[in-house]
Amino acid sequence: MYSNGAKQYQQMSAHTAVMDADPHRLIQLLFEGALTRIAKAKGHVERNEIEARNETINAAIRIVGGLQESLDMNAGEIAQNLDNLYDYMIRRLFEANSKNSNVMLDEVAKLLIEIKSAWDEIREDSLIQHNKKSKQKVQ
Repeated sequence: MYSNGAKQYQQMSAHTAVMDADPHRLIQLLFEGALTRIAKAKGHVERNEIEARNETINAAIRIVGGLQESLDMNAGEIAQNLDNLYDYMIRRLFEANSKNSNVMLDEVAKLLIEIKSAWDEIREDSLIQHNKKSKQKVQ
């Protein structure tokens, strides 16, 4: 019973975070969601929980697909490179699922962390610039 209540609270908290998020934050939430699913999938691999592994890896695949779909392909070479990288990650996640491989899950997680770190840095820079502009307007 406690577990069910905690799960509902987490879902409500996640829903609220999404509803209150700006587009940049939504991308951060997608990265976090994919990384969480991969971490859970690794536990399922270790415990040989095939159905749960399938579900969590498929959820990670859907999230990475969402990241891929959010790309502005008119943005040039960076968007194309990310598109190729997301495609690679999706293929590796499928392979990790079929081969029950934590090594492949770790590989995808590492790639996601690298992209997320850059995205987080962009957000911090953006917030700093926004705060500077806000202060200038007040003065």
